[in-house]
Amino acid sequence: MSDELRPYLEPGTSIDSTHPAVVALAQEHGAGIDDVRERAVALYYAVRDGFLYDPYGLELTATGFRASTVIERGGGFCVPKATLLAAVGRAAGIPARIGFADVRNHMTSPRLMELMGTDVFAYHGYAELWIDGRWVKATPAFNLSLCQKVGVQPLEFDGREDSLFHPLDLSGRRHMEYLRDHGSFVDVPVDRIVAAWAEIYPRSGEWGTATRHGASFESEAVTVLPDIVS
Repeated sequence: MSDELRPYLEPGTSIDSTHPAVVALAQEHGAGIDDVRERAVALYYAVRDGFLYDPYGLELTATGFRASTVIERGGGFCVPKATLLAAVGRAAGIPARIGFADVRNHMTSPRLMELMGTDVFAYHGYAELWIDGRWVKATPAFNLSLCQKVGVQPLEFDGREDSLFHPLDLSGRRHMEYLRDHGSFVDVPVDRIVAAWAEIYPRSGEWGTATRHGASFESEAVTVLPDIVS
């Protein structure tokens, strides 16, 4: 392993790859798989479908962004889920980092739209894994059950091609649009993200209370999102 890649194998504050729960998850789904690409694919699906996408579970603290927190809570929004994939990747011996981009979600829920005041998700997170001598992007945000309920094509990952959001859903409606790339990082730049969100989303402090008040993004998806046409 080259010296340039070593930082992407070491634990970080958010990418806490040596946390016992992270190590256990990596061993459960990656142990015994010698091929790096196949191991990365197995870990991707473990994170994508083993943990629910929950934009209402937002917590703007160091704890809220940690990979181990996703395991503890059983879900998270895009950044912590990408952080978890990066963490189990490192725990399984695969160099990993996290990348960010601004995206426009043409199919966001009315409740989330009201809280955000926009359909632009700043600092959407995805993981990047070092496979066969190059970085490959992997987006584990939307679990399979959510995609099936709203008619969105689930993001697959083969370890060869980048796994990024589809521009259209299965019915041809506009879905995701990438607007701006923020680059890749060894660990989650929590302060930068929190500062950006405070400016862009004045009500971001309320997001984390939505789940505690009974909000369920997947439940909303069943009754609302299939009827949204942008």
